[in-house]
Amino acid sequence: MIAPTDPVLASEVQVGAPGEGSPTESTPADHAEEEIQFALTSEAGLNDGLAFPFTNMAIAMAIAGSNPANWLGAWLVVDVMYKLSVGTILGIAIGSILTRVIVALPAHSPLEKSMIGLGSLFSTLLIYGVTEFAGGYGFIAVFVGGIVIRSYERNHSYHKTMHIFSEATERVVTAIIVVAFGVSLTNGLISPLSWHLVLSALLIVFFVRPVCGLAALAGCGMSWPERLTVSFFGIRGIGSFYYLSYALNQRQFPNAEELWALVSLVVILSIFAHGILATPVLKYVDRKRQAGSII
Repeated sequence: MIAPTDPVLASEVQVGAPGEGSPTESTPADHAEEEIQFALTSEAGLNDGLAFPFTNMAIAMAIAGSNPANWLGAWLVVDVMYKLSVGTILGIAIGSILTRVIVALPAHSPLEKSMIGLGSLFSTLLIYGVTEFAGGYGFIAVFVGGIVIRSYERNHSYHKTMHIFSEATERVVTAIIVVAFGVSLTNGLISPLSWHLVLSALLIVFFVRPVCGLAALAGCGMSWPERLTVSFFGIRGIGSFYYLSYALNQRQFPNAEELWALVSLVVILSIFAHGILATPVLKYVDRKRQAGSII
């Protein structure tokens, strides 16, 4: 439930609209920053769905016990192979259909262009809903469907229109949820915290995530400063609340209040640390790139 990341909470590490950063006009420093932003944004899109099998594993263990013989076979067949396959297949199929419908729509006036933007929200909800109804992972389907839509006629102006609308919707919804989160904090959401939960949260944000990120990026071709930046900026966000709520609604887990407190503290630490450091860290990487001192 801690795996999902949310770069919108530190927008400097999120990719911009389609067409920004033309390869013919970008400098090496721009390219380094785009690589970091692309890595973190694509991770945020993909790990929302890939965290689901492991959340379901925890639920299966809570129901059937920790002995793998009681749950491993069903988990591999249903929660891993079937649900991931359905999500991928429906994402490709529905995304291919929707992108052709959207491209065929006339969009000359500002009103018509705004309706294409609304189509991005419709596409997201339709892909997610159909996939969940079919028993697959809706998050995976939406991610795959988004890639399919973006890949179709990449230079078409509707990509930028859809991006702008989606980004504005995302920021409004995120702001509402963050305000609600703040209200929950004042009502005692993190009151069950103890020293070992605080230590766990600090380790998750400042040690576990960076170390795992560095291991995952080994041999990727990025420089060390770029790898360190991508590894560190795994911004915890709204997805963690979703997964915790989902798990607690599926099965009774002990110490649920402590789980809420731990996840909340991780998100708080992430919002403050990553939000404050995003701009200076990216500027530092840019300076190192311009100076030619990145190894």
